[in-house]
Amino acid sequence: MEPTARKIFKGILCLEFAGLVGAYYLYHKMESSQDFRHSMNRKWPSILEVFYKSNEWAGMYGIRENDQETWSRSGK
Repeated sequence: MEPTARKIFKGILCLEFAGLVGAYYLYHKMESSQDFRHSMNRKWPSILEVFYKSNEWAGMYGIRENDQETWSRSGK
C-alpha cells in the first residue's frame, strides 16, 4: 500500500474508533442517568428515541414509561 493510502486508511480507522467510543459513552451516560435522558429529550429527542428503541429491541422494557411518569410527576 502506498504511504498516502496508508495514512488515509489509518485516519478513517481512527475516526471509526472515536465514533464507537463516543457512542458507547453516550449510551452509558443515558443508561445511568435519568436527568441526562431528560436533557437529551429536550435537546435531541431523536437520539433518545434510538436509545429507547435499542433497549426495547434488546428486551429491556419500561425505561421510557418510567421516565415519562417521573417527568410528569415532577413537572419537567
